[in-house]
Amino acid sequence: MARDPRPLVAHVVFRFDTGGLENGVVNLINHLPADRWRHAVIALTEVTDFRRRVQVPDVRFEALHKGPGHGVRLYPRLWRLFRELRPDIVHTRNLAALEAVVPAAAAGVPVRIHGEHGRDVEDLDGSSPKYQRVRRLYRPWVTRYVALSKELQRYLVERVHVDTSRIAQIYNGVDSDRFAPAGAVPADIAGCPFSSSQGHWLIGTVGRLQSVKHQTLLAQAFVDMLRRRPALRERARLVIVGEGALREPVQRLLADARALDLAWLPGERGDVPDVMRGLNCFVLPSLAEGISNTILEAMSSGLPVVATDVGGNAELVTHERSGLIVPSNDVQAMSAALGRFALDAEAGKRMGREGRQDVERRFSLQAMVAAYGSLYERHLRRQ
Repeated sequence: MARDPRPLVAHVVFRFDTGGLENGVVNLINHLPADRWRHAVIALTEVTDFRRRVQVPDVRFEALHKGPGHGVRLYPRLWRLFRELRPDIVHTRNLAALEAVVPAAAAGVPVRIHGEHGRDVEDLDGSSPKYQRVRRLYRPWVTRYVALSKELQRYLVERVHVDTSRIAQIYNGVDSDRFAPAGAVPADIAGCPFSSSQGHWLIGTVGRLQSVKHQTLLAQAFVDMLRRRPALRERARLVIVGEGALREPVQRLLADARALDLAWLPGERGDVPDVMRGLNCFVLPSLAEGISNTILEAMSSGLPVVATDVGGNAELVTHERSGLIVPSNDVQAMSAALGRFALDAEAGKRMGREGRQDVERRFSLQAMVAAYGSLYERHLRRQ
């Protein structure tokens, strides 16, 4: 049987599960022209039911069930897999998958692209000499780097010593049709005890409840806002969507402040666009970020954004125009930003409209897909 003439891109990730990085992979696979490209997804650990988000029928998924530590024991298996698949491009993402470029090169894969999507949990500010050395170690086996933000691009140049000519800076894109504004009044969220139609003003966030996402900061800021402005207890409500280790600490913080009944923590949801359309304000309290998909989804949904000044957040949200950027891990600054929007709904709506326009102009899904498609094409022609 003749080999399929379409080039094969093998996307290598640590784990294929719910997350911003993985969501970007899904969007890319679903929207690159299927008559031009084929895809495989290789997870060094697990492939979860998140694979159902991929709508292209002929994508191959491989889970290698890697244990803790370096993946050198996987090298023979990866080498055999790359020899079997014969991908034209291997695209690794983040440090946890970077080691796959070595067996890819050994197997004769002509193009090895590595994407830097965000910070490691143990290296929130990128200052760790250890992680810089590891990235330098693998540098000879990488054909091209992709940095999702200008901040990550600077990191690669200044700390990893990658030549600027080897780096492409490509922002994430968001599906602006799927994440569309609700209209004049936010829509009710299925199952939520609060809604704008009842006079509530909903502050919300979406993401895994883990330390780097720092939802405890949002809970503290919400409590502080209510303490400073007691009248807001009548209508301010908190929505935290996601699951993870921070659920119990967040609930305990709210309970200790007698505000647990003013919050809704429904766990993970599959209807994030509908959740966004039910909010009045979106908050990202992270300690570290690359380029946040949820910020882009909130902006696309016409929401004003409050985000911490980490990673590429300030590259997405223009302070005082499409939202408010506050210092990282600063309860009072975030509390003040939340209170400002709660007391001035028109300012929030105005910033939400500006954010939507920014998405349409700078962060569209079409622009992201076109950028990756062009990058892949260029390197295939060189080979």
